Amino acid sequence: MSELSAEEIAKRERDSAIPFVDLRDGARGVLTWAQMDGDDLADAAIELIGEATRIAQHLDEDSRTIYTVIIGRKTSQFTDKLIHHGADVVYVIEDERLTDYLTLPFTNAMVSAIREIKPEIALMSASTLGRDLAPRIAGILDLGLSADCTSFEVGLYVNRRKNQKFEKAFKMVRPSFGESKLATIVGPWCYPQMATARPGVFKPLDIDTSRTGKVIEFKPEWESKDFDVELIESVRNPSTIDLSKADIMVAGGFGMGKDGFGLLRELVDAINDNGQKAEIGASRAAVDAGFVDYAYQIGQTGKTVRPSIYVAIGISGAIQHLAGMKESSKIFAVNNDHKASIFKNADYGLVMDYQEAIPELIKQVKAGYKFPLDK
Repeated sequence: MSELSAEEIAKRERDSAIPFVDLRDGARGVLTWAQMDGDDLADAAIELIGEATRIAQHLDEDSRTIYTVIIGRKTSQFTDKLIHHGADVVYVIEDERLTDYLTLPFTNAMVSAIREIKPEIALMSASTLGRDLAPRIAGILDLGLSADCTSFEVGLYVNRRKNQKFEKAFKMVRPSFGESKLATIVGPWCYPQMATARPGVFKPLDIDTSRTGKVIEFKPEWESKDFDVELIESVRNPSTIDLSKADIMVAGGFGMGKDGFGLLRELVDAINDNGQKAEIGASRAAVDAGFVDYAYQIGQTGKTVRPSIYVAIGISGAIQHLAGMKESSKIFAVNNDHKASIFKNADYGLVMDYQEAIPELIKQVKAGYKFPLDK
């Protein structure tokens, strides 16, 4: 007896006698939080709207409105930018006391906005601030929360135990089991369905200055306790390392050792001297071993990058690392193990020891070779 294909299994599930149910109780639309980064919008604010728009295309027609909530001292100036990047309705919550992020008033503001809007889905960034804010909102509203998601899907879900079938269930995908596997989380029993999305993973929509939307000045019912905590001083110490600016990322794994990363730096320096922008990256294991600083870590628990060329040297290709670089335009893998899973995700692969490969690359670059970058 031959195995059923995925399409045949889906058809069998859809045609089963289990009834379709809709538990949304009027919840409609997708809500995002537009996080601020100092006096400007954080990149994650725009990324979330883009992903919310892609998700909404698969929902019911009456649930495709994108609501964005922005909170701060002077936030109304960003409404056009949010709308031009895909928001349909922007809820502006302005207060002179909200110069910086404060847990209690931001929680009250978001909870009040969610109760007012009643969205089907609520997305927030899995940033440092988002990881503080999202679980507090979920706790107050008695909701589930899927954290650090790297992709989202909408589709059929059948729960045989409850004898329920959902036509367009929201499926939240995140690394699990020590980040060695991907888990799909489904919970269409309480709304909104909440998730935090890993910053840098999702692509923003192209700006469209012809888009129009609605702006609502929303006033939460502040409580005196919301401002019990006073921020005396905010000291920002931003990293001077910005991996997003590199056109070429040269990343190394644990097996290279500290000396191997010295070679990587030599290669990166040669590329930069040759007129192209390059930077070092590393796997989590290499960072944990102290070969390079955490600022260079790529992956689920590090940074997400989308360079034109990603050169993975001595990296096995674990799920958690792929989450941070899979959107690279071209992936070139070097590994002495021909069975390494990185080759399954690479556009070009070279089975070779790094001690042979890197010196040859350095030689070619110093001779004038330039990597072919996307235009």
